[in-house]
Amino acid sequence: MRYLHTMLRVRNLDAALDFYVNKLGLKETRRRVDEKNKYTLVFLAADEDLPLIEAAKKKGRPTMEVELTYNWDSEDYGEARYFGHLAYEVDDIYATCERLMKAGVTINRPPRDGNMAFVRSPDRHSIEILQKGEAKPPQEPWKSMPNTGKW
Repeated sequence: MRYLHTMLRVRNLDAALDFYVNKLGLKETRRRVDEKNKYTLVFLAADEDLPLIEAAKKKGRPTMEVELTYNWDSEDYGEARYFGHLAYEVDDIYATCERLMKAGVTINRPPRDGNMAFVRSPDRHSIEILQKGEAKPPQEPWKSMPNTGKW
């Protein structure tokens, strides 16, 4: 398993970037704007981490970033929902989810697509699990398993 990023929701993207980039000194490494689902993701990293991020990109997903998530709606998430999730990459998402289920962990968002799943810690922190490399072909019981709870 490899640590990827931590996601934080932001109310005002410009104000957040001013804080994280101009004041803290992080650098924007990439950005994704999703018109259909109405959100913007901005990934940031410290100068010292940039070479590691570039090396990780050659192997697949970048690592050690902060993901700022700006949802274009005006929903107030409350204090607790501004922390989004931790993300980890695994060699086999199905085997990982099976192991977690056997250990009593609820798979809140099953890996129906062979690529992404979510579980929650005992303190209800969301943990995103991503398949290393290409997504695995969808398979049962995962592809027909519904979401459970919040993720």
